[in-house]
Amino acid sequence: MTGRDLASILNILCPMHLLLGADGQVISVGPTLQKLCPDGILTGRDFFEIFAIERPRRIESLSDLRQWPGTKLHLRLRGGSQTELKGVLAEGMRPDTLVVNLSFGVSIVDAVRDFSLTAADFAPTDLAVEMLYLIEAKSSAMKATSALNQRLQAARRRAEKAAVTDVLTGLKNRRAIGQILERLVRQKIEFAVMNVDLDYFKEVNDTLGHGAGDTVLQTVAGIMLEEIREHDAVARMGGDEFLIVLAGGLSDEDIAGIGQRIIERVQEPVDYKGKLCRISASIGVTQSRIYDRLDLDRVHQDADIALYESKRRGRARVTFYKPDLRKEVGPDPLATGRIAP
Repeated sequence: MTGRDLASILNILCPMHLLLGADGQVISVGPTLQKLCPDGILTGRDFFEIFAIERPRRIESLSDLRQWPGTKLHLRLRGGSQTELKGVLAEGMRPDTLVVNLSFGVSIVDAVRDFSLTAADFAPTDLAVEMLYLIEAKSSAMKATSALNQRLQAARRRAEKAAVTDVLTGLKNRRAIGQILERLVRQKIEFAVMNVDLDYFKEVNDTLGHGAGDTVLQTVAGIMLEEIREHDAVARMGGDEFLIVLAGGLSDEDIAGIGQRIIERVQEPVDYKGKLCRISASIGVTQSRIYDRLDLDRVHQDADIALYESKRRGRARVTFYKPDLRKEVGPDPLATGRIAP
């Protein structure tokens, strides 16, 4: 059998082989091993010029190498990839020739990634191929599981957001603002509650339809978001009623300034299909610092009472709650329908 015939057989059975001559030079190299060195020609070069043998440590020459037939060798390519290779040495069929059969061992996963190897780069009976199939199946299963988890998490986040968001305006809803107020009370953070009700909104709905009303509500929502600070919050409580929570200690002048800017901007006509929607806003305010004991039901009720006073005094104004207002309007003006739309 010629060296060429042997190399052809080895290319099929051991695609990562080296056939060494008597002087230690490479006579032939398997196609997969050559793929690891795409820019270098291995044939004709000295074995020790190409490879560094890390174990056994006593192998430094060809004569040393010949003393270790059948022993597992640990090698690395010099000046190339740091992927560790495993090898075994056998006497060749021609005198003084050696066959070194290489593999990746446990580094096969890294090797497949680093060198873009496929099943065609391994012998058909190589168990590495079976392992590659298992790894690919596991990888596909993990990717599918990860994708499913990501979809479930995204769906959960959307559901959580929808549970605390007003669909029409994108503002927080009653539930969300309630949670914010409870947190402020729990953390003993000072706050002001601003109850905002739109004046003449019913007329817009009755004359121009609900599409116009929806446009007005979305416009007003945008105005309020622009006028509050980043750590404040605004919610649509239902219909044309909104509630703003201003967190932290603000002076009466600062609170009144925010309310007045909202009123001035809301009074600007809103265009809906060429028709102008004209509304205004009335605001009632109460502040946590005026209470000896904070009761959120009482806070909401007092903000409503202050809002009623703004309506009663001609609308489009900001009124701060004072205890004497409760004596004038009673405990709950909204429940009796005394706040006009």
